[in-house]
Amino acid sequence: MSAVVAIAVHELKRFLADRFNLFFVLVLPMILVVVLGLQATSQSASSVGVVDGAAGDGAATLTTVLVDQLEAAGLEATAYPDEEELADAVTEGALDVGVVVRSAEPAELEMVAPGEEAPPGLDQLVRGAADSAVVELGRRQALAGAAEVSPDDVAAALARAEEQRDPVTVDVRSTDPVMQEFASMGRFDIGAGGQLLLFVFLNTLTAASATIQARRSGALRRVMAAPVSARQVVAGQALGRFVVAVFQGVYIMAASSLLFGVEWGNLAVVSVVVAVFGLVAAGVALLIGVLMDGEGVASGVAVGVGLVLAALGGSMVPLEFFPETMRRFAYLTPHAWAYEAIAEVQRRGGGLVDVLPQVGVLAGMAAVVLVLGTWALRRSLGRVM
Repeated sequence: MSAVVAIAVHELKRFLADRFNLFFVLVLPMILVVVLGLQATSQSASSVGVVDGAAGDGAATLTTVLVDQLEAAGLEATAYPDEEELADAVTEGALDVGVVVRSAEPAELEMVAPGEEAPPGLDQLVRGAADSAVVELGRRQALAGAAEVSPDDVAAALARAEEQRDPVTVDVRSTDPVMQEFASMGRFDIGAGGQLLLFVFLNTLTAASATIQARRSGALRRVMAAPVSARQVVAGQALGRFVVAVFQGVYIMAASSLLFGVEWGNLAVVSVVVAVFGLVAAGVALLIGVLMDGEGVASGVAVGVGLVLAALGGSMVPLEFFPETMRRFAYLTPHAWAYEAIAEVQRRGGGLVDVLPQVGVLAGMAAVVLVLGTWALRRSLGRVM
């Protein structure tokens, strides 16, 4: 047993000694967790520029009121001095859309979009704010004429009245249980689970090149010359791949929790899921390490297989967003079963009993690929001897 452990520890040290591997193990997973988390909240930062494109106090007032209404709608509104600067900002991406006030009476506004038309959701928000601005301006003008006071006094009085009014609260309840689950999660939680599965599988597969290197350099031949049996070498190689998978999984869970506050639910249950998933990855890595003859080819196959299975299994886009036909194909991958198990624990507070079906399927997959991998490696070692 000590020989098996020694081989596994050596495999982990050799894997971590490569600085290229360290980037993919330690740095890239955290970068993607951050990117996905920021992307989940980017919708609230839509920016709109407003320009007074007509002469007269009425247009200037409408421009000011429009900026207020856009901000009330949750948009970042900014007044620009001229149309040229506004158009440049929209073209360069500094603004999502722009609005040019052509006239106040009658109200005429022009929207400037980066493409042929503005995004549908943002388009509706801007139009609604424009309608509210026109109504607000008309109300101020009517009150100013009736009370024979200046429009500025009317605006100040309306602002004081608005502050004294009790705010209206609206509770939005979704009937979609999936969207309710996503809404209850932190902005980094959703992407963290997918990245965990992606990198555990991918980095375990890329470690298969170490097996090829050991075969071609004669390291396995020298190990076999020592009082170490072929069974111990096979077990050590398999355990080495598994240790890489576990190390990657533990690191992502720990780092994401400490740095971004990701909630994983019951850590013991999630660890069981990751461990069984890591066994599947270890078996596939053994197969690649034995069947491929070149390290470059093996790395290419490992990356290709890892990314394709991750995409099909919901590690890049949540399974809940897959069409029904695509979802049936997804369950041919170990990623889909592991994703479902982690979602049960992370979102719904499930325990080990709740994820036993998924763990059972993963264990079956692991048994198949590990048997094939160890059989192939033992044949390869027999040729070495």
